[in-house]
Amino acid sequence: MDKRIPVAVAGLAVALAVVAPVTAQAAGAQVSTPALSGKYPVGTTDLHLVDPGRADPWKPEQRRELMVTVTYPARPGAAPRAAWMTPGVAGAVDALASSPAFLGLPRGSVDWGGVRRQARVDAAVDRSSSWPVVLFSPGLTSVRELNAGLTDDLASRGYVVVSLSHTHESGAVEFPGGRVETALADIDTTAGRKTTIDTRVADTRFVLDEMTRLGRGANPDAERDPLPRGLVGSFDLSRVGMFGHSFGGYTAGEAMYRDRRIDAGVNVDGTLGYSSNPYEPGEVVKHGLDRPFLLVGGDSVKDGKVVEHSHADRTLEPTWADFWPNQRGWKRDLHFDKSTHYSFTDLQFAVPQLTSLVSPQVRVALVGSIDPERSLKAQHDYLAAYFDLHLKCRPTALFGGASPRYPDVRLIA
Repeated sequence: MDKRIPVAVAGLAVALAVVAPVTAQAAGAQVSTPALSGKYPVGTTDLHLVDPGRADPWKPEQRRELMVTVTYPARPGAAPRAAWMTPGVAGAVDALASSPAFLGLPRGSVDWGGVRRQARVDAAVDRSSSWPVVLFSPGLTSVRELNAGLTDDLASRGYVVVSLSHTHESGAVEFPGGRVETALADIDTTAGRKTTIDTRVADTRFVLDEMTRLGRGANPDAERDPLPRGLVGSFDLSRVGMFGHSFGGYTAGEAMYRDRRIDAGVNVDGTLGYSSNPYEPGEVVKHGLDRPFLLVGGDSVKDGKVVEHSHADRTLEPTWADFWPNQRGWKRDLHFDKSTHYSFTDLQFAVPQLTSLVSPQVRVALVGSIDPERSLKAQHDYLAAYFDLHLKCRPTALFGGASPRYPDVRLIA
């Protein structure tokens, strides 16, 4: 997970989605996932993908392999709800949560592995449309599972969402049979981060290739496990978007620069470069894009002062400011007041539920003082409106100015 832990400045209002939440029922503190806001039920399946033409940069004796989660509009049914995390990933998150620099919780005090997503495992696909595809990339050393709430909700709005883990850089990736691969990447040097972003972009392009094969009727899963009924032919690869959180946002921008199959992108509170000292911006910063790109920022703390992440302020990091004049396509810069870097992850709904374990100061440091329910609703609505505009050609007023429905959100430009 990203090392930066931004801090907001006020108290936390505890509020969560209120319609039919799913709650874990095992030992340890319980966490509920918020109800979906879209009109479609959601199905989900995991794919184990192996690239025969590429060696793993951190284990060159092995072919590059990935785990991805495909989440999609589903037909109503009684398929079981998916686990938020596999046992191996839940163990890694539990270890992270015990760190004094993070939540500082005793091991086993939260039932991470018992939480259920709103998505149902291998549910039959809703074939009422050919759905646009949106890729998701998580933060540096983070796990794709910690953004499942956002990706599930986007799928409920009528998208096939493909979430990537980046093996040997993501904090933990669990493969079939229970094998867990942990982080090996050197993220503390410029060369190491360059290897990381190059690998992430190659991962993204490979996944698009595999989705193309899937669309033509092939089963790309390495174990050839059965695919959900109706998945083949259910999505439209002529309409592809990508978003990412933190370093995943950089991945989205750099992948768009290098692959024209991606039509629209979003950077959620991430840099657009791989080094700040010396300053090394990405190609997307130096050249911009001729396609839509959205910046979404939160608040952080630098030198004891609250700083907003935006292109209008170079205090936190300069890549957004340098990207802005070079961006030739549609662009907007959206800011969530009193949020933090981790407000844009599943911690936004999880941490406020742990009031008996987490102090108010730690809660505010991790997810800010923004109202959690309003934060989630705004994230869901703005993200869906953005992709609706650029992948479905549906007009929206959300990017034309301030909205009274979202008092915490400012359109900086």
